[in-house]
Amino acid sequence: MLPKELLKHIRRIEIRTKRLVNEVFAGEYESVFKGEGVEFSEVREYVPGDDIRRIDWNVTARMGHPYVKKFREERERTLIFVVDASSSEYFGTISRQKISLASEVTALLSFSAISNNDKVSLLLFTDMIEKFVPPKKGRRHVLRIMRDLLYFKPQGRKTDITLALEHLNRLMRKRGIVFLISDFLDTGFEKPMKITAQKHDLIAIRILDPLELSIPGFSGWMLLEDAETGNIGWFDTGDRKRRMDYGLRKIEALEKQNEFFSSNDIDLIDLNTSRPYVDELVRFFTMRERRLRTI
Repeated sequence: MLPKELLKHIRRIEIRTKRLVNEVFAGEYESVFKGEGVEFSEVREYVPGDDIRRIDWNVTARMGHPYVKKFREERERTLIFVVDASSSEYFGTISRQKISLASEVTALLSFSAISNNDKVSLLLFTDMIEKFVPPKKGRRHVLRIMRDLLYFKPQGRKTDITLALEHLNRLMRKRGIVFLISDFLDTGFEKPMKITAQKHDLIAIRILDPLELSIPGFSGWMLLEDAETGNIGWFDTGDRKRRMDYGLRKIEALEKQNEFFSSNDIDLIDLNTSRPYVDELVRFFTMRERRLRTI
């Protein structure tokens, strides 16, 4: 049984995200995510100008004159949230932990999905596959996903994006919309990510904390612990050169990831635990809608 405080927290997230769905994202979701293809609808008599490739030869032979197949877009979509639950996700220095931000973003997109009669699925991972929730519709299903994100206790500590994507690629045969939510403190995931991007509509959501981007100068020593390895070390915040080196290494790593995402046509949304996430999501929806208009 869930603690009352957690139930209240889930309820607060539900109220907030459903309001955002209605007030901010109404129509945005529908316009930027396509259905999974086309499905057969019916046949009708051929009229001049119809594509001859759509002639149904079996019906034509039976009726004695040409008939063509009609198709309609298959609108039902499946959203798959592949969420990093490694120890580094339970880090936050300003207002919230990264996993808390990931949970709220997942809730917002999930409520957008079910309001359009789409399915939602969850894959939680660390350096192992922690939990998989199969695709389903409805409010109760979204609340279950929120509960798992906020209450589930992962067994692993480290991040293995390759493992998560390879598991997803085997598991989900039908094309879906995949949101990979992580701080991407990992390497070597490029090949499986390329495969996922070919099979699915893949969007990367990178969540970081300000302290991961730069260390402020306090003119004193700071004890730092790597959440995933448990390694502990002292850092002299008064050493300007060390602070600059730390920031430059992080920027270089992020730019390398950005280059990979861009060259493989993978959309990237950058979120920060110290800033509101809604503006970034609105910017993503607007950018994507404009791009689709030009296709």
